[in-house]
Amino acid sequence: MTTPPPGSKGIDQILAEARSHLKRLTPSEALAEVQNNHAILVDIRPLAQRAADGSIDNALIIERNVLEWRFDPRSDARLPIAGRYDLRVIVFCSEGYTSSLAAKSLQDLGLENATDMEGGYLAWREKGLPRK
Repeated sequence: MTTPPPGSKGIDQILAEARSHLKRLTPSEALAEVQNNHAILVDIRPLAQRAADGSIDNALIIERNVLEWRFDPRSDARLPIAGRYDLRVIVFCSEGYTSSLAAKSLQDLGLENATDMEGGYLAWREKGLPRK
């Protein structure tokens, strides 16, 4: 079968829908929020990408496959900081695509202040912002 099933969506549509719910931040805006203690910066990239490309100072590393369990206030597997629905979480990945889907997923859990960073880690690095 090569015809999409009725009601299915392509990834471009899914991404656009997710982003329509986010106020995405530039790397500089994300840094300012973190420095002012208004947000937690969360790196969802896999270990191989972090090893190859580097990391951001003080970013919390939560790989994508466990993100929702770590931030859902209802989850027994949540992080100690994740007991609140008003938590400001800024998610980033390598280029800013996966992070949009992840941030929308956190919003679906009730974390309405979750968002992501435009351009991801590569945009952060290009701006010359602090890294490990």
